[in-house]
Amino acid sequence: MVQTPNDVYKLKANEQQFLNKPLKNLLKEIKPEIKMAYGSLDNPCYFAFRFISPKEIESKPANSNILGLYVYVKEVVDEWGLGKRPKEIEFIWTKEDLEKYGNFTIIRIKVLGKD
Repeated sequence: MVQTPNDVYKLKANEQQFLNKPLKNLLKEIKPEIKMAYGSLDNPCYFAFRFISPKEIESKPANSNILGLYVYVKEVVDEWGLGKRPKEIEFIWTKEDLEKYGNFTIIRIKVLGKD
């Protein structure tokens, strides 16, 4: 479904097919590499995914409207808090993350910004 970063809006348009389903189902639909990710401890918890690296974000102007996919989940993202992840993978979505969080239940999808 998502062949380019800007296609991520298709996930929001088809949100109903992902609600109350595992996060891993949605991630299978994304072909571009997720270069940055983080989990939010907000209520409800969510994962934010970006298609550019932290270095690329730093090189953009401060007021850039960077494309982001926000996937809200029913469960608590307890292990992602500040200082809980090694610095070298702090903002990287890993295979271990997919195993740990892949079965989390999607309750909302939001897309902000542009590529």
